[in-house]
Amino acid sequence: MTDKSENAMDKLKGKAKEAAGKMTGDRRKEAEGKSDQAKAKTDDAMGGAADRAKGVKDSLTDDDGR
Repeated sequence: MTDKSENAMDKLKGKAKEAAGKMTGDRRKEAEGKSDQAKAKTDDAMGGAADRAKGVKDSLTDDDGR
């Protein structure tokens, strides 16, 4: 899983790729950019869910790990 800063960078790269595709009329490049952004957003969401699950687990266990 990637970290938030890496996902943010991937979102920016996707936006740049999408913009370049729009400017040049390259629909494939534009679609790749949108896809890259969607993947980064999904990775963000999965990371957030994992963090919340860990928090729930931590709150349910005793200090000695039971």
